[in-house]
Amino acid sequence: LLLLQVLLKSDAPTGDVLLDETLRHIKATESAETVQTWIELLTGETWNPFKLQYQLRNVRERLAKALVEKGILTTEKQNFLLFDMTTHPVSNTSEKQRLVKKLQESVLERWVNDPQRMERRTLALLVLAHASDVLENVFASLADDKYDVAMNRSKDLLDMDPEVEAAKARGTEMIWAVLAAFNK
Repeated sequence: LLLLQVLLKSDAPTGDVLLDETLRHIKATESAETVQTWIELLTGETWNPFKLQYQLRNVRERLAKALVEKGILTTEKQNFLLFDMTTHPVSNTSEKQRLVKKLQESVLERWVNDPQRMERRTLALLVLAHASDVLENVFASLADDKYDVAMNRSKDLLDMDPEVEAAKARGTEMIWAVLAAFNK
């Protein structure tokens, strides 16, 4: 299992509140942590009492709020029998469609059959769609034959050994470490 440690190269502010807070947490750690550990910490999925100070607080709500401010999502209250729940449906369908089209084209028209030759952002988007369990939805609007091709190509890529792929291409190690963390 890919256990890359996250080492801080620069703590220069990014201008994004959550990213800057994350950088402060990484800088404050006394020992280097693995990608897996940081995912657990930053998403609030750890119960290690010695690491709780490194968790991002209310990360999902803060991400949703930032996307609402950018006009990507909206905020609604939905009633679920005994309680109201805040939801954040997509309000900017054109942005969603742009990302869906980008992924569809990357595995159909622009398929290179080699992750080292893929655009890093596209590879990361594919890995995140897989980890979020929405990859099938991305290809759902395709004709059956194209859906099968897209799913098979994605599966072949996502089934690659993250250790081997991370060692091959500089600059994609973090993407493969994230895939390994979600595949564990």
